[in-house]
Amino acid sequence: MVVKLKELIDGYRLESIAGSLDCEVSLLCDDSRKATPDSMFFAVKGTRVDGNSFIQDALERGARVVVSEEGQIPDGKHTFLKVGDIYDAMAFFSDRFYRHPSGAFRLIGITGTNGKTTTAGLIYQMLRRLGKTAGLIGTIRYITGDSVLKARLTTPTAIEFQQLLSRMRDSSIQYVISEVSSHALDQKRVDYSDFDVAVYTNLSRDHLDYHNDMEAYFRAKRRLFFDFPVSVAVINADDPYGSRMLEELKDKEVISYGLSRSATIHADRITASTEGIRCVFNYSGKGYDITTGLLGLINVYNLLAATSALLGLGFDINEVVSTIAFLEPAEGRMELIDEGQPFTVLVDYAHTPDALQKLLETVRGLDGKRVITVFGCGGDRDRGKRPLMGEVASSLSDMLFITSDNPRTEPPEQIIDDILKGVKNHNFMVVVDRKEAITKAIQECQPGDVLVIAGKGHEDYQEIYDQRIPFDDRRVVREVLRQRFSNATR
Repeated sequence: MVVKLKELIDGYRLESIAGSLDCEVSLLCDDSRKATPDSMFFAVKGTRVDGNSFIQDALERGARVVVSEEGQIPDGKHTFLKVGDIYDAMAFFSDRFYRHPSGAFRLIGITGTNGKTTTAGLIYQMLRRLGKTAGLIGTIRYITGDSVLKARLTTPTAIEFQQLLSRMRDSSIQYVISEVSSHALDQKRVDYSDFDVAVYTNLSRDHLDYHNDMEAYFRAKRRLFFDFPVSVAVINADDPYGSRMLEELKDKEVISYGLSRSATIHADRITASTEGIRCVFNYSGKGYDITTGLLGLINVYNLLAATSALLGLGFDINEVVSTIAFLEPAEGRMELIDEGQPFTVLVDYAHTPDALQKLLETVRGLDGKRVITVFGCGGDRDRGKRPLMGEVASSLSDMLFITSDNPRTEPPEQIIDDILKGVKNHNFMVVVDRKEAITKAIQECQPGDVLVIAGKGHEDYQEIYDQRIPFDDRRVVREVLRQRFSNATR
């Protein structure tokens, strides 16, 4: 794809221009290593790396245009565009370069602390079951039609986001579902896109190493509903921050969901077991019986959110609920691991205090004897949530194994010490090596118990000192279960 620079910048307010505008751009990049002849390089000044340090490298690789918040001296060969906000500029130029792909299909955005991945996956499955073509951008993978890419970020950079949307447009996709993280909203990665439906799941403590406080975190999330031309807002009415938004959303069509009878669609008569959920969805004066193999109250909310999103898209409620019995969980989200063992094993991505609490409360409501939990906390992230998670895990578990998660550049023992500050009971064991912790937990399990392995979910690696070491909780669980029960039958 080649676009004339004059067309690319038309209508955008630049602070200064150095060099000629009479040139063409063949590629956009924010990584100098990806620069090619006639490319446009965005010098992003991030939290760890300043892209301005790599301008020369990009030019040597053939970049023709540089976009930066810092002025550059004309050299007669290249064009330098100074902008007031590099993230905004990157979003605008990416949308323009790929010819506004979001206008070619119905776009659904999902934001919130927990439930984004599962809700996105449920909407995707529902649409497919209703005979529609759909694309997906999320934490686990990007589905752009016939191709499936492993996700690098929950919401990719503005350049990659618009590139993915353009692929979906070219594949004649009818609906696109995208998780929209708080980082993405703060860094304007999805700006200039047309969202038809925006879904808000909930808000609880996470990413405060980035946002500093909950109010800043909330402001980032609410951008999706107030800074974009969203047609329908889907809001969790039971969440305190959701209630705040419902009070403010006066000029948009809103569908609220939850257990509260005041919600547009609400669930009651809920029964949950290790076999799944039965409940009733109430909408527009009628009740609809729901049966699903998904587990726990958490998934009642996820199903309500997904159902509400499809109602916002104009689907009939009868069509939507007819798909629910066939839906499967997202990878690593309350995922059952069954190797024929006489107890239940669940692997889940819960890595915040609220998510862990809801997960363990859900598990305690199932028909197990004891709840045994394995968890740790990530390094180089919000340290304040570690003792909170320790308190939650110890109070809601009968036996707790505290271990390593993704320590990154921190010593695992230091992270565990932070967790232990919140532990109130003496029902725990510290096992730093995660595989050993999982092994000991499985050895501890007796018939009827429920074992929860939390924190990593779908991840197939551990981050240790900037290296990703292959490690998959689910694979390890299966190996240990097979070994334990094959040994038992010898």
